[in-house]
Amino acid sequence: MRYFLLIILCAVGLNASAQWYKYNPFKKHTRYAQVEAPVNHSVKRLPVMAIAKVKIPPTTIEHTPYVLAMIEASVMKTAQHNMRFHVYNAASYNFSDLAQMYMKQNRLAEAKWFLLQSITISRQQNDDRHTIANLLDLASVKADYGDYEQSKKDLAEARQLAVSKGLSYDLGLVDKKTRYLQDTKFKQPHAAPRYPETADAGIKTDNK
Repeated sequence: MRYFLLIILCAVGLNASAQWYKYNPFKKHTRYAQVEAPVNHSVKRLPVMAIAKVKIPPTTIEHTPYVLAMIEASVMKTAQHNMRFHVYNAASYNFSDLAQMYMKQNRLAEAKWFLLQSITISRQQNDDRHTIANLLDLASVKADYGDYEQSKKDLAEARQLAVSKGLSYDLGLVDKKTRYLQDTKFKQPHAAPRYPETADAGIKTDNK
């Protein structure tokens, strides 16, 4: 009997509705379309935000004597620290930075000294590219001194080193520096020689 009732219930498909007595399994029920979920278009009504492209001008720090002194002290302290702890490669670059700073201030003697120190270390460290860069700066310093022969020797040494090591980029820099010094330093107009007779004649003419 229990199995019979179970079969009837499964066939009828009795649900848990309170109106189960109205259910007619033999009646065709109308199947309605599903209700579409509401779509929220409120975001589309918001104004489109555009990020303004603001061009920020480059800021340049004025190199006042105080600022230069502070930079010099900082680099000098770093160089001393590297030399103390035997970080010679970094100290070599510190010396180059100091030399370039002195070159901008026309402190040629100090620039030359630090370049020589940097060259010594870079040669010991086999840093050929740094050695070439130092030789180019040293040639500029000597040209500013008026020592053109020594300046040409530094350029020749830098070129020979670049060729021997196959550093084509550095070779181009050497040739460029050579052309620049030849056009600006090596061909400076010299004053015409003034002989004593000319000087005396000028004095006599002025006295008249």
